Amino acid sequence: MCGIAGMIDLSGQRRQAPAGVVARMAEAIYHRGPDEDGYLDRAGLHLGMRRLSIVGLADGQQPLSNEDGSIQVVFNGELFDYPEQRKELESKGHTFRTHTDTELIPHLYEDHGPHGIWDHLRGQFAFCLWDSRTNEFILGRDRAGICPLFYTTRKVDGTDWLLFASEMKGLFASGLVPAKADPVGLNHIFTFFAMPGPSTVFEGISCLPPGRYLHVKPGPGVDLSQKTYWQVTYPDRGQEEYGHDANKVIDEFEQVLMASVDRRLRADVPVVSYLSGGVDSSLVVAMACKALGRPIPTFTVSVQKKQFNEENEALETARHLGCQPVVVPLGDAELRGDYPSLIRAAEFPVIDTSCLGLMHLARAVRSNGYKVALTGEGADEWLGGYPWFKYHKASAWLDGIPGLPLGLYVRTLGLKATGQPAYPIAEIQKVRKALGGHNGWVDVYGMMSLNKLRFFTPELKSFALSRSAYDDLGLNADLHRWHPFHRQMYLGARIMLPGHLLASKGDRVAMSQSVETRYPFLDERVIAYMAKLHPRWKLRGLLKDKYVERKVAERWLPKAVAWRKKLMFRAPMDSWVKGGANATTEAWVDQVLSAESLRKSGYFDAEAVLRGKAKLATMRRSPAKVGLEMGLTAVTATQVWHHLYVSGDLCDLPSAVVKPAVGDGQTWAA
Repeated sequence: MCGIAGMIDLSGQRRQAPAGVVARMAEAIYHRGPDEDGYLDRAGLHLGMRRLSIVGLADGQQPLSNEDGSIQVVFNGELFDYPEQRKELESKGHTFRTHTDTELIPHLYEDHGPHGIWDHLRGQFAFCLWDSRTNEFILGRDRAGICPLFYTTRKVDGTDWLLFASEMKGLFASGLVPAKADPVGLNHIFTFFAMPGPSTVFEGISCLPPGRYLHVKPGPGVDLSQKTYWQVTYPDRGQEEYGHDANKVIDEFEQVLMASVDRRLRADVPVVSYLSGGVDSSLVVAMACKALGRPIPTFTVSVQKKQFNEENEALETARHLGCQPVVVPLGDAELRGDYPSLIRAAEFPVIDTSCLGLMHLARAVRSNGYKVALTGEGADEWLGGYPWFKYHKASAWLDGIPGLPLGLYVRTLGLKATGQPAYPIAEIQKVRKALGGHNGWVDVYGMMSLNKLRFFTPELKSFALSRSAYDDLGLNADLHRWHPFHRQMYLGARIMLPGHLLASKGDRVAMSQSVETRYPFLDERVIAYMAKLHPRWKLRGLLKDKYVERKVAERWLPKAVAWRKKLMFRAPMDSWVKGGANATTEAWVDQVLSAESLRKSGYFDAEAVLRGKAKLATMRRSPAKVGLEMGLTAVTATQVWHHLYVSGDLCDLPSAVVKPAVGDGQTWAA
């Protein structure tokens, strides 16, 4: 993958972009493409990119164009069916000059136009295309949300410009975009545990959610509304593919997943794979070995806590497949020391400390001379691998009596009995109505939302309670017609997948180390096949999750590996704040959580945070403690994020605050 950036004159007057701005934007995301850069400077636009060369090493420089140069593109990602698509386009008379998949895009645009091109793009991508003949642009993002794309508008010397970049660092580096906190985005973080978009935590900056694009025609009344070309959908309840022939379902899923793995091994550089002790990455590794005809190198994180350490299980799988493993240790010291680096990479408050494991894996991949890795992420979202799917199924009887919200009352009483805050029942019912009924995903991440009641200042709390964060998501209008199991699956895929797993655990941490990660379970064909299946192929009974995947895995791996339970690593806050008996707390932790710093940032009630921190130290392990722990970690993460990007004055950590450009005749305005 790569990094892209640019400026587009929205007035239609094709004015010259301010000198040096896009170069600064591209330099700020150097880590996304240390191999080379490329620029296109024309009246009305300036495009830039940093390249991580993986396909077409010698001739894949960007920007790239069609035969006559009238259509130009900068591209981040991979189109995995490039050989087949190229052959088809050549049969229609298109001429290719390079060996890179990027060149598909201008030719597909010629054939299908700005609205039809998306049906013909397969893979992980974000790009900007300019048609010089009509001076129109398209900017778009892949279906799953693997590759990021952020944008904003700014007025420069009286002209409105659209600025875009693969990371918000690029926007700030322009010197035209101030980093100001957006309460909408902060509300999302404390509601969803993630940043799903289109809002971000920065005022005036939007991201393209998965499956959306912009079609921009500069001039009076320019339209910057996001358009949807794809979103996941499920059959109406009762219309799912039940799968009476078990062998047929298992065979078909095996074929579609194997083809996905095979496509993601296409590269002009060696490909490696992450390997945990679980079934997802183990199955990907097994299939990769088969496709390659040799063992694939593997990388495993070794969490230095007995209850979370999967090193032995991963090494067992590596030995079974003949792979040469690299083991990467991760302990409390790495968690305490590198947490600010994680937030710097992600650009938003990251509550899940386990993301650091993925950052260390990517670092090890790069230091061992590789830059492409397969990963098993995505299976849990589409095949029901998380615990809340089981909780929801087990407690469904509570919500099964029409007109009697028994489950709602039981859960509310449970919160009050454990001394936790609770939302008014009327507010909860509004969310349920928007989601088509009770949703198991909310049972788990609803604990996160309680921390708005605990810790927000009165002003921020009033703002957060005045609106529903779920209304900002643009949820599929058909979800009320789906099976309840699929409704909760959809919510996780819309929120957690792009807003957390593919961001703070995926693209941002991998590309911070100049590594591209590829996701076989997020292939368009795999997603479509899994979506049409009846829930019984995802969760059989109460314990057999990811059922169809595990039945396939039985053919490739020892049965113990195929049916191994998912282990969810989460470093408790007291393990990295206190550091244990023989370690000391990092100075920045106490600094950002001091009453002075909490009042400076202005998001949190300082007394409530300090009380919560003192209470945490005396609590025994329980759901109430986990909820409080999540909240305090979120407060800490938000404070660090504010210091790094907004103010630079909360602790001794070096900040990434960028001052607006001065002295070059440019001005900015929101």
